Amino acid sequence: MEGTQKRIADLVAGNDVVLFMKGTKLFPQCGFSSRAVAILEHLGVDFADVDVLQDPEIRQGIKEFSNWPTIPQLYVKGEFVGGSDIMMEMFEAGELQAMLADARAGTAG
Repeated sequence: MEGTQKRIADLVAGNDVVLFMKGTKLFPQCGFSSRAVAILEHLGVDFADVDVLQDPEIRQGIKEFSNWPTIPQLYVKGEFVGGSDIMMEMFEAGELQAMLADARAGTAG
């Protein structure tokens, strides 16, 4: 599983915003993933998507990587944010917008 953890770490480190999800941003395969995509798209965020249904090792490995049992999982600038419920709460409070604005500001330059 060590190889899988490195692959996950590389994906998280190599993308400012990455969503591990069921399906893709163009074709989400569950309601929670669909909601996560909708939030990010509403905010105009460019993000990488990783379809855990295509890779059982990533599907299990991401849960161990974050110590979080569910998918989707959002990472911003290498930090685990949470799943769709947490994303929705943060969005409603304005916290997600601020976090993503900081991430974008960090890449400009």
